[in-house]
Amino acid sequence: MNLQKIYFDLLSNIGFSENEIQQNWINLEKAYSKKSRHYHNLTHLKEMIASFEKYRDRLQNPNEILFSIFYHDFVYSASKKDNELKSAEYALAILPENVSLNKQLFFDAICATQQHQQNSIQDINWLIDFDLKILSKDWEEYKIYFEQIRKEYRIYPDFLYKPGRAKALKHFLENEFIFQTDAFRNLYEEKARINIEKEILLLT
Repeated sequence: MNLQKIYFDLLSNIGFSENEIQQNWINLEKAYSKKSRHYHNLTHLKEMIASFEKYRDRLQNPNEILFSIFYHDFVYSASKKDNELKSAEYALAILPENVSLNKQLFFDAICATQQHQQNSIQDINWLIDFDLKILSKDWEEYKIYFEQIRKEYRIYPDFLYKPGRAKALKHFLENEFIFQTDAFRNLYEEKARINIEKEILLLT
C-alpha cells in the first residue's frame, strides 16, 4: 500500500495545492513516526485504510472518513486525555478555505474515536470499527498489539498500568457490542471479546 499516494490523491481531490500537500505529508509522516509510537503509527493507518478500501462503497462520505483516518491520531501522548480533540482541531486548522469537505463530519468523526460509542451517523460507526479491528486479530497478532500499547505507556509502572488497562478493556465488554456496524459484529465481535478476556486475565 502506497500511503503517500493515497494521501496525495485525497488532498488533491478535496482542494489542497501541491505545496500544501507536500508540507502536510511531511508533518503527518513525522508525527506518526515518532519513536514513542509503537502502535499508533503509520502501520496502524495502513491497517485502517485497508478496511476503508474494503468497505468504501458503504460510506456516504468516503473523503471525510479517509481524511479522519489520516488525522485521528495525529496528536498522541499516552499521558493526555484530549488527543482526539487536539487531533481534530489540528486537522481543521490545516484546511484551505475552499476545501470540499464536510468539516463538522470529520471533526466529529475524529473525536468519536476516543469513546468508540454508537453514533447516529453511520459513517462514523464505520470509522470506529476500522479503528478497533485490531481487537479481533489472531491471538499472536493481538499479543503484539497489546505489547506495543504497553510500550507506549511505559512511563507508568505496572501497578498503575495494569488496573487502568484492565478497566478500559472491561468497558468494551460491558457494552452490548464492541463493534458498531452489523458487518463488523458478524465477522469480529466474538473473536474480539475472547481476545479481550484473555488479556484481562494476564493483567490480573
